[in-house]
Amino acid sequence: MAERDTNGKIVGALAMGRNVTERKNIEKRIEFMSHHDPLTGFANRILAKERTEQVIAHAKKKGNKAAILFIDLDEFKSVNDSLGHSAGDVMLKMVALRLEECIKASDTISRQGGDEFLIILSDIKEISEIEKTANRLLQKFKESFNVSNTMISASASIGIALYPDDGENFEQLLQSADAAMYKAKESGKNNYRFYTQQMKHDLVGSFQIQNDLKNAIKNKEFVLHYQPQIDLKHNKIIGVEALIRWQHPTQGMIPPINFISVAENSGMIVEIGEWVLLEACRQAVLWHQQGKDIIVAVNISAVQFKRGDLQEIIKNALHVTGVDPQYLELELTESILINDTENVLETVKAIKELGIKLSIDDFGTGYSSLSYLKRFAVDKLKIDQSFVRDLLNDKEDASIVKTIIQMAKSFNLRSIAEGVENQEVLTVIEKFGCDEVQGYHFAKPMPLGEFEVYYHNYIS
Repeated sequence: MAERDTNGKIVGALAMGRNVTERKNIEKRIEFMSHHDPLTGFANRILAKERTEQVIAHAKKKGNKAAILFIDLDEFKSVNDSLGHSAGDVMLKMVALRLEECIKASDTISRQGGDEFLIILSDIKEISEIEKTANRLLQKFKESFNVSNTMISASASIGIALYPDDGENFEQLLQSADAAMYKAKESGKNNYRFYTQQMKHDLVGSFQIQNDLKNAIKNKEFVLHYQPQIDLKHNKIIGVEALIRWQHPTQGMIPPINFISVAENSGMIVEIGEWVLLEACRQAVLWHQQGKDIIVAVNISAVQFKRGDLQEIIKNALHVTGVDPQYLELELTESILINDTENVLETVKAIKELGIKLSIDDFGTGYSSLSYLKRFAVDKLKIDQSFVRDLLNDKEDASIVKTIIQMAKSFNLRSIAEGVENQEVLTVIEKFGCDEVQGYHFAKPMPLGEFEVYYHNYIS
């Protein structure tokens, strides 16, 4: 288009073509950004949904199946915590590229956010095709990632949902694949699980438990049972492990295995854990007033440690109950100590300064690193019952138990074996030099009244 001056003389032209092209390029970039993950460049949730609907339509027409694979990196938070989020972003890009190597051009990779990815598989004729893809994906994690000249080992858990078996649309399939992924994590991580109807029942059950737990906290439906801990050298009860039970108004007594994981996933474990700590401290004070020098051991959940203000909760429990800190012992799992080490170390030091004892629960099942034993100044190692119960028949278990006891002695720590269920096992444990034991050979976890009768009979 010509541009003229006031006399009508042509003095220039408007470059409309360039402006239109630039605008179209901007529109394309906006369109791309609205459908793709800005970090990896792969499909985002919006585009993943569109692609899934297309794949479902194709599968319905052809009579084939389609699948969604929900991939979640195991322990990825430790990468961000130790190396920073920039390094974590670099690793996520590398992960996305490795995933792309495992699929067909007609399949879709989507990053859902964080360390979660989806893979949408189309035109599935045999379940074995999905299994091969899942195994290829897991194989890709066997090689370490070189991030900022740091070699990082990683693994992933994969949940798989099929169309039309496990859902008829994107949202249903995503929910099913997500549930299957959590089952993969629960079964040890670094593997895959297909969605099953049992998982659906479990989800419904978990939802009901979560609702009931809210009422349980409000209505004070929890109680503590106590399992004696025996000092072998002096043959006396020196402590108890406080174990929570749920007195459900309609279902009766519910053991912790049936609700603790729901409490952890929902975050309610923080409030529940605070109640356990207060109740255990209150009971320790009463026993001390009665002349019973009993140490009360309380389990601390990893979620409670990370999400709750544990130091302040402990201080409050000490203040409110007036318990002498030497009669309180906190049991921590190894996984708590090896993740986000510096922050954990700071918290542990603060707890130790209060005069509270610390023990490592289920020792031997996790990382069992000598380095953290030195740094965290724990007081006791608790040998996991999975090694203790079968040590008469399994030489490797016996060797592990003996080694842990010797390790504890070399660090001037006490050792306690849980799961001692008969005299034969007790004899071996004593021979190895273990300091303390607990288990059904002595007593099961008991309500307060039963424990006090047991205590009286034991010392008589």
